[in-house]
Amino acid sequence: MGITKSDLFTDKQNEFARIAKVFGHPARLAILEYLLKSETCICGDLVEELGLAQATISQHLRELKTAEIIKGNIEGTSICYCINAKKWIEIKSIFNALFDRYPENVDDDCC
Repeated sequence: MGITKSDLFTDKQNEFARIAKVFGHPARLAILEYLLKSETCICGDLVEELGLAQATISQHLRELKTAEIIKGNIEGTSICYCINAKKWIEIKSIFNALFDRYPENVDDDCC
């Protein structure tokens, strides 16, 4: 889909797609799971935890930070990352709004 086609969709749909794309890589999901488990981390911890190269992890951290899903603070020579609580709640709301639209008592034989 070309960049000019985004005007065919609502702002909410475009935002959902942008966030879903960020969640669409297993390395980024692993980073988020690690951050959720540990609450904060230093980038070097992720290299050891995930077994990926520092440059690869930095690239994924940049994507997550650009989407405002995580935030980072410089501490000495390291950057500590954590979940951006405000954005996390917003994303949860966006996903739940879609998933909650599907009724729980639907007949599984519809197709």
